[in-house]
Amino acid sequence: MILPFDEAGRGRPIVLLHARPADRTMWRAHLPLLAEAGVRAIALDLPGHGDVAAARRAEVTPWADVLDTLDHLGADRFTVAGNSLGALVALQIAVTAPLRVQGLVSIGYRPHDLPPSARLRTAWDRERAALEAGDVEAAVRAGVAAWTSPKASDAVRAQAAVMMRNQLIARLTHGEPEVAADPLNQNADALRTLTGPALVGVGELDMPDFFEGAAALSDQLGSGKVAVLADAGHLAPLEQPEAFCALLLDFVNRLAVTESGTKQ
Repeated sequence: MILPFDEAGRGRPIVLLHARPADRTMWRAHLPLLAEAGVRAIALDLPGHGDVAAARRAEVTPWADVLDTLDHLGADRFTVAGNSLGALVALQIAVTAPLRVQGLVSIGYRPHDLPPSARLRTAWDRERAALEAGDVEAAVRAGVAAWTSPKASDAVRAQAAVMMRNQLIARLTHGEPEVAADPLNQNADALRTLTGPALVGVGELDMPDFFEGAAALSDQLGSGKVAVLADAGHLAPLEQPEAFCALLLDFVNRLAVTESGTKQ
């Protein structure tokens, strides 16, 4: 399936994959910043989100859909950066098409088998209770409170609320798509087999679950110290687009230097 996308710039492709309560518009501020820096930024809607929220298929394979879309766009090799759900899909892409991934960036990742903290469980329960009561706006407020930090700007909160509202309404209207078997589960050591450059990060004000998930992922990938985005919650790239782009571009530029030295 060819996914809806926005892109800007020319140069080395950077693929941007959004968080679960969001869609590709979470990268609205990032596209011009990355294009100005001389890279080709591509933001995609994942299946069940944004402009493909209503698409009906018996089973979805987000990682394969991203790769099909990048084939369509002529992006053979790329850096893939994902937040939350997007980080999971980025990892799935890396293990299914490792030769295509020049670099991997994960922000706010938590493996699904990690027991939730009390804070995370409370966030889920508040959203669920609001939806069961038929109060979408209360669910949106719960989501904004859970997934953005107290330091988020009013503009960021408003943008997050729009994305969350759209996602919740789509979920209530169309249900959630059935996702195919996770390629990460087919091999317990799949992540440890990845040898490409990786960057793992987390928002400074995110829940403890995502610090734990980041530390474990960094260990599995051998990516070194976890990057912490200051004054940001779970949707760290949305809250701090300039800081995130600076972190991402530094990573991509170091990739370019390393590859250039290797070729010589």
